[in-house]
Amino acid sequence: MISQFFVLSQRGDNIVFHRGEVPKGSAEIFFRKVKFWKQDGQEEAPPIFNVDGVNYFHVKVVGLFFVATTRVNVSPSLVLELLQRVARVIKDYLGVLSEDSFRKNFVLVYELLDEVIDFGYVQTTSTEVLKSYVFNEPIVVDAARLQPLGPGAIFMQGNKRMPGTAITKSVVANEPGGRKREEIFVDIIEKISVTFSSSGYILTSEIDGTIQMKSYLTGNPEIRLALNEDLSIGRGGGSVYDYGSSYGAGAVILDDCNFHESVRLDSFDMDRTLALVPPDGEFPVMNYRMTQEFKPPFHINCLIEEAGHLKAEVVLKIRAEFPSNITANMVVIEMPLPKYTTRASFELEPGAVGQRTDFKEANKKLEWDLKKIVGGFEHTLRAKLTFSQESHGNITKEAGPVSMTFTIPMYNASRLQVKYLQIAKKSSSYNPYRWVRYVTQANSYVARI
Repeated sequence: MISQFFVLSQRGDNIVFHRGEVPKGSAEIFFRKVKFWKQDGQEEAPPIFNVDGVNYFHVKVVGLFFVATTRVNVSPSLVLELLQRVARVIKDYLGVLSEDSFRKNFVLVYELLDEVIDFGYVQTTSTEVLKSYVFNEPIVVDAARLQPLGPGAIFMQGNKRMPGTAITKSVVANEPGGRKREEIFVDIIEKISVTFSSSGYILTSEIDGTIQMKSYLTGNPEIRLALNEDLSIGRGGGSVYDYGSSYGAGAVILDDCNFHESVRLDSFDMDRTLALVPPDGEFPVMNYRMTQEFKPPFHINCLIEEAGHLKAEVVLKIRAEFPSNITANMVVIEMPLPKYTTRASFELEPGAVGQRTDFKEANKKLEWDLKKIVGGFEHTLRAKLTFSQESHGNITKEAGPVSMTFTIPMYNASRLQVKYLQIAKKSSSYNPYRWVRYVTQANSYVARI
């Protein structure tokens, strides 16, 4: 099925190369194609493309390219899922994915790949199963050498906070002293897609969510994870804002969901509790999708109008609709401008800190970066545009739409919550740490002009 598997750094260095029938220079061909991709108006190479009869599949994980090649016709989704799972298995063993951790653990990585892929065919991608065949312990990379994490990488336990680097431990290596810290990490990650009309109304909205778990508990005790009691699966067609509906105003209504094979649903219908014995490594406990109306975290307002001969002005306003104790990070707003735009000058609000603006002349795009946005605040950007020719139509039809990316820690739009995390006790003194983190990210957040 798969001819080759390799991992490349951002510079194109070959970190891992796993056998192959296709020419040896395929890694160089792939990197040059991805780096200098300019085709069909796209800026970035798609995850799958063909060069000289060789199919290249790739995913980018923390700056590293995980690539598979084949000459035969295979299911693209299967290969892309395999690449994601290989990355996850290696991360489970090494604790962190980085060029340094790969180079220090060459033998272990190749041993894992030999067990996962045999003559191009997948054998297993389960960390639990691989522990029976791979016994080498990883050389752990010092956490101090990792890149600093932003506020989005914070776990909570009541009022206690723990940085996301806590989860960069190997699930197989013992800590210094031979003892293992008993703890479990749960992530509720939601990717939201919203499309606003030119007048600010919501046209489409959707949430793709997952509950991820990573366990460092010895003996694999049973865990009970409780969700909202008013959680409903499957829409009855009623609006959540219809107070006469049977769901009630605060109900969480999921369109559909699926569970990990280890999850038992004996009491799920009765009290919305999931029971499971967590396998080793990181795994999704539950995936869900929701199209129920929800309050978007940001409201985007954009206006573009002509301001004289060969000139126009853009006014962009972003308002955070979440509480003031929550902060959004890594906010990037992009807006395509008319193709005949030659220059753009920017004006930020007085006292603006941690903001950066840019005009990408190559693809005629306005970019506005905000390091953070505190809930309840509004930010405004004005841009004066200069054109090389007169507009022969409606200028609003030649610009936009406005797109936005962001990460909001400790916030979730669906209101789905982990009410409690119960671990079967081995003794009266057994009380492992339980860490929970909520993260909301933009999948496709777009406002039409």
